[in-house]
Amino acid sequence: MARKSLISRVGDVDIRLLEIFRVVVSCGGFTAAEFELNIGRSTISKHISDLETRLGLKLCHRGPAGFSVTSDGAHVLEAADELFFAIEQFQESLDEAHKSLTGKIKIAFFDQSSTNPQAKVYEGLRRFRDLAPGVVLDLSIEPPNVIEEGVINGKFNLGIVPLHRNSPMLNYHPLYSEDMRLYCGQGHPLFDTAQQARTLQDLTEHTYAGLSFNSPNMMVHQKLKLRKSAYVQNEEALKILVMSGHYLGFLPRHSAEPLMQDGLIHEVNNSSANFTTTMASIVRKSASAGRRLNTLLQCLHDAHLT
Repeated sequence: MARKSLISRVGDVDIRLLEIFRVVVSCGGFTAAEFELNIGRSTISKHISDLETRLGLKLCHRGPAGFSVTSDGAHVLEAADELFFAIEQFQESLDEAHKSLTGKIKIAFFDQSSTNPQAKVYEGLRRFRDLAPGVVLDLSIEPPNVIEEGVINGKFNLGIVPLHRNSPMLNYHPLYSEDMRLYCGQGHPLFDTAQQARTLQDLTEHTYAGLSFNSPNMMVHQKLKLRKSAYVQNEEALKILVMSGHYLGFLPRHSAEPLMQDGLIHEVNNSSANFTTTMASIVRKSASAGRRLNTLLQCLHDAHLT
């Protein structure tokens, strides 16, 4: 049975405990959250217990059976997300009143932008940093579906994802493109003759590794009817599978070139298997971007015009 809440007014202590709870849920448990929070598991457990006492609710199950969130915990988590989004909005309102920009911007990317010569994200961030040295940047690498969901629910302020389907809840701003090719690794039956033109039927005779979520990668492999037998969450993992010599896989050309130069992978010659992806920044449509986020969007846009 739920206990009586000890909270009459939300204060700094409650916000801190809610923040810890969000991280624990995001990490999937106390052990995984230790590194993220930089505090010990016993301390994390005490903080969660303190929060449960203050709220009068059981938030999660923890023990030998593993970690799981209760229905009350899920409700509190949803309310906490709304609270932290409101705090972000308040910070943005303060930015409007002050000449200098402050606060934090959380940005999520999808994989290999640093080696793409067309990607000038670093230049956009450089310009933004020059204009807003008081803003703390929080960057992470995530799958596109996680980024889109995170921007919608307020976990991220801005994401950079491949365009493949538009959500009515997001605004999209195209930035740069990424050329994708099909590759195989040493030991693969096509490796020694990869330069020979291959038919689609040739490709379907071999196993294929691809991304496990809705993306241009998935759309192309379904169109070509490739035989998918391995799933990955990011392109780094996909490289490893291609290099194993057992799978075909799509990789960005800029990312694959060093491996080709070392003779570890070869491009498979089939024009139907070539495609280009447009990468775009995304922000939540229903949210007021504010001066801080608008400044970052403008810096990213300007960087990709040069």
